[in-house]
Amino acid sequence: MRIDILSAVPDLMHSSFNHSIMKRAIAANHVEVNLINLRDYAIEGKAKQIDDYAFGGGAGMVLMIEPIDKCISQLKSERNYDEVIYMSPDGELLTQKTCNQLSLLKNIIILCGHYKGVDDRVRQHLITREISIGDYVLSGGELPAAVLSDAIIRLLPGVLNDETSALSDSFQDNLLAPPVYTRPAEYKGWGVPSVLMSGHTANIEKWRHEQSVERTKLRRPDLFGL
Repeated sequence: MRIDILSAVPDLMHSSFNHSIMKRAIAANHVEVNLINLRDYAIEGKAKQIDDYAFGGGAGMVLMIEPIDKCISQLKSERNYDEVIYMSPDGELLTQKTCNQLSLLKNIIILCGHYKGVDDRVRQHLITREISIGDYVLSGGELPAAVLSDAIIRLLPGVLNDETSALSDSFQDNLLAPPVYTRPAEYKGWGVPSVLMSGHTANIEKWRHEQSVERTKLRRPDLFGL
């Protein structure tokens, strides 16, 4: 898979891909991640300008359409893209189902908004999908883009040491993950459920499913309506 992330401040995202699972996935060629600076496509003669005032007035600057279009057009001239995604607080809410779907694609572009957002013609003519990581506003789309990339990449074959691990994550079956424990078996008088140390796989799986159901009912009853 190839992920091209377009940003006004790509340096914000370097750390996300230079550590842990993401770093190993890139090093092992399971995924190629490119952080592309929109200022490289800035308006000529305008000191790398990529934003301007909004028509009609109002506070805040708006990312201009021309640098974004130039960047996306160049990328599309080199390969086909399955999705061009814009990270926006008013996009569809990111879910595990969406991550599963996107992990099956080959090439995607992720555009990070910044300032007051992007010229709406970008959304009308260049974007194929808009995604939000929650009902709140951040300073830009860089952190959401990193969140989306992480959620996708960890699902790619070979990325996790135990490929069944992702299948047991929260939300894979509209249930929250069950409690997990590790050594020591007792600490300050706090013990581990005996079933987990029984060695009886069927009983352990039954217990885990029951715990997932109970935890979901308690914490996220809305998931049962999905």
